[in-house]
Amino acid sequence: MKLDKTDLLLYAVTDRSWLNGETLGSAVEKALKGGSTFLQLREKKLEYERFLEEAEEIKGLCKKNHVPFVINDNVGIAIAADADGVHVGQKDMEAGKVRELIGKDKILGVSVQTVEQAMLAEKNGADYLGVGAVFKTSSKEDADIVSYETLKAICKAVSIPVVAIGGINRDNVMELSGSGICGIAVISAIFAQQDIVNAAVQLKELAKKMVKA
Repeated sequence: MKLDKTDLLLYAVTDRSWLNGETLGSAVEKALKGGSTFLQLREKKLEYERFLEEAEEIKGLCKKNHVPFVINDNVGIAIAADADGVHVGQKDMEAGKVRELIGKDKILGVSVQTVEQAMLAEKNGADYLGVGAVFKTSSKEDADIVSYETLKAICKAVSIPVVAIGGINRDNVMELSGSGICGIAVISAIFAQQDIVNAAVQLKELAKKMVKA
């Protein structure tokens, strides 16, 4: 699947800790209805069979909405479910190795925090980068903060699209204007909200403004 940078405008990352009795499929459906342009399935604790089943369900929803769908960290599940791609962090499998496993036609995203990591990820076949945490975040308590200057430097140093992640919400998204990113990746700003559809609608509008500003 060819990645267009506009696909990364509102990048939703799932988190089942906010479900409150709702199914993940239903929460994802709402996020897509609200205009999420990219979806990452992030599961840290599900056993293989359940994870694969869920991946196939979410893939179906994304396909119906023409939204790229990637799996966080788990290359095996991404291949088994025939997801559009995979997203890996610095502590996961090295990007070049992931690219070998998934082939040249799948999307590969890599989390980075420095210009050096960004340039290496691009060299190793990444299609886009996730940079963060750009703000303090409850989703990842141990995340180091990446400064606006570093975010801007990363965008300048690579030719692939960059999204910012970490603590982004409606109140601070405009602070990322002018950094060079082409979108925002959010978890709780969509999935922890009472009205997921509306949260996605509002964030998408703000992301559009921020990217143009």
